[in-house]
Amino acid sequence: MLNVNITQFLMVFLFLQVIVSEAYAQTVKPKVEPSLKEIFKDKFYMGVAINRSQAEGKDKKAVSIISDQFNSISPENDLKWEKIHPKKDVYDFTHADAYVDFGLRNNMFVIGHTLVWHSQTPDWVFEDSNGKPLTREALLKVMQNHITTVVIRYKGKIKGWDVVNEAFNEDGSYRKSKWYSIIGEDFIEKAFEYAHAAYPNAELYYNDYNLYKPEKRAGVLKLIERLKAKNVALTAVGEQGHYGLNTPLIDEVEKTITDFKKAKVIVNFTELDINVLPDIAENVTADVSNNAVYNAKYDPYKKSLPKEISKKLADRYGSFFKLFVKHADAISRITFWGVTDADSWLNNWPMPGRTNYPLLYSKDYKPKNDVINTIKSTL
Repeated sequence: MLNVNITQFLMVFLFLQVIVSEAYAQTVKPKVEPSLKEIFKDKFYMGVAINRSQAEGKDKKAVSIISDQFNSISPENDLKWEKIHPKKDVYDFTHADAYVDFGLRNNMFVIGHTLVWHSQTPDWVFEDSNGKPLTREALLKVMQNHITTVVIRYKGKIKGWDVVNEAFNEDGSYRKSKWYSIIGEDFIEKAFEYAHAAYPNAELYYNDYNLYKPEKRAGVLKLIERLKAKNVALTAVGEQGHYGLNTPLIDEVEKTITDFKKAKVIVNFTELDINVLPDIAENVTADVSNNAVYNAKYDPYKKSLPKEISKKLADRYGSFFKLFVKHADAISRITFWGVTDADSWLNNWPMPGRTNYPLLYSKDYKPKNDVINTIKSTL
């Protein structure tokens, strides 16, 4: 009898232990690592550029990453002139609205990119009905109407605008775009004036690449000086941050930050990615017009990224974020140009068809934990 009671007691004890264990498992959640936006919330916004399928919720895996990790978004293409204003009397805000709505639903700082650019702007913008170049006054009117219409539509929703994009050459001279050729160098000034008039509370940015180069940076610093002298609203300069594993030097990027800081303007890193592939030529810039014929010699990691290159990528991002944290008082936003490696423009630029690995998530949406943890460790 005693043996039976002991057996029954043990059975009841084990049964209760199972129930308690299951209850405990249901109340104790697994440890969740803090997100990038949480880690750096007191330093700067952590942003990401998103594409149409992500903004419209079709790429659900990417949407999960975006909403979990980032608190600012930029549109890859859907606010560029050719997308929302393809013809003189035609606006199409369908996809731009979806992008803005995505940001608002997720309580993000929404960026508008871009109002004035030499690329992805239809020919009609610069021509009359006979295909002749517009006069200065006529083109200014087209610019004003476009900027006013777009900025007012998203007033209070889009908080920061890339007003003018890539207006300088590498030597610091003005790019001879149609904007410059028809209007003159004050086309930048006018664009900022129109944007500020449309929404005075918006942050307004000038955005460009390779500002770590002294000559190009000098040209932009002169622009800032001129705009400030005329009391033209300018919140920040965006350094796009299309970098490689070895160039630019960290000291060169730091000089970029400190020079703009001296000019009393914030510097944001607006299109950050790190190219791990060999350069096809010396001094290749981030100009979208650059292109080359595919050559397997410049596509060495078709199947996967070697561990030693992956470590270099992590270390490189770590070096940049140490710098960003050091100068957080002069930076308000860091934006990665794409969510996963599959989204990156670098797969097709400047040589179409390559396989690149420049971002924080692999093409199958998996986090690059070595890279992400290195970035987090800089704080």
